[in-house]
Amino acid sequence: MGKKKLESIKNLSVKELDQKITENQKALFESKIKLSTGQLENTASIWKIRKDIARLKTFLSQKSS
Repeated sequence: MGKKKLESIKNLSVKELDQKITENQKALFESKIKLSTGQLENTASIWKIRKDIARLKTFLSQKSS
């Protein structure tokens, strides 16, 4: 992940982080459905989305404590 993207995530509020996590979870669900039906071309996207969710949750826990 680029330095600029990390800086932009650090500046998000708790509410915005929650929204991003929800959006990424929906995207992950849709990607898994596409994978099971054979429509997903870029299988690495699942890995990337999971890492983004983990990163967002890390920043969320740092802000809430």
